[in-house]
Amino acid sequence: DSLDAPLAWTEIRHSSQMVIDAGYLSVPQSIEYPSVGARTSHMLYYPPRNKDYHPAEGEVPPLLVKTHGGPTSATSSTFSATIQYWTSRGWAVADVNYGGSTGYGREYRNRLKGQWGVVDVEDVCAAAQHLTSQNMVDPARLCIDGGSAGGYTVLACLAFKSTFKAGASMYGIGDLEVLARDTHKFESRYLDTLIGEYPADAAVYKARSPINAVDQLDCPVVLFQGSEDKVVPPNQAKSMFDALKHKGIPTALCMFEGERHGFRQAANIRRCLDGELFFFSQVFGMVSSMPEDVEPIEIVNLRSSL
Repeated sequence: DSLDAPLAWTEIRHSSQMVIDAGYLSVPQSIEYPSVGARTSHMLYYPPRNKDYHPAEGEVPPLLVKTHGGPTSATSSTFSATIQYWTSRGWAVADVNYGGSTGYGREYRNRLKGQWGVVDVEDVCAAAQHLTSQNMVDPARLCIDGGSAGGYTVLACLAFKSTFKAGASMYGIGDLEVLARDTHKFESRYLDTLIGEYPADAAVYKARSPINAVDQLDCPVVLFQGSEDKVVPPNQAKSMFDALKHKGIPTALCMFEGERHGFRQAANIRRCLDGELFFFSQVFGMVSSMPEDVEPIEIVNLRSSL
């Protein structure tokens, strides 16, 4: 047979038995958009999609910007049930590959060297601003979420910028100095490249730590954390929650007993997802409730802010 002949594929087994009606499936759009200076960055934009509901004429959806972990990994257009959860409920989602993400060449990958907490924050905020400028999303309902390193970017965006109206941090980093001292051995020197050597560059660590800028943070934040996390210790979330609570900002802390870095138990994964939607909906005055079979989350300082 000719080597140029097309291959005949034989389907042996599907990787998943999940079947989704196309009427509920949001298909991502790859967008390259302007960021700070002459830089451009990349995102996957998922419009809302639910065949059973239609927005009022002229209405644009709330936006959830997602920030991947790593921070030098990347997101992709691989099917994500989590993203479809949001888009099927009327939300637009922007999954951002900020400068420093893998997959766009060496120059792009190197943008985060010494600039974690700067470039990622600028690119993520620019994504929301770009979609707003195109009248694709509601500027009054801009939210952001992320886990681990992505959780740090969430907290940094909320502390140092004013783009977003609410955020959710999953096992995110609020204090970079504590991370440098307490994290596990394998990643103990990772921050040297991303920020600078510690303790020689302690001033930079202090300046980029959201916990030190709570006085600048004035929007609601929900935090989800595993009690046994050795990568980002629970004291990070607890310190951030206490500071927000003391300041009178609407906030909630869900501490999952026995969970480590990233949640594994189905009940906790579900509570995290439903709880995040509930938190944002409460903050924006949208009709919402937690499912009856899911443990509710307690939001402090909510009524005083409405």
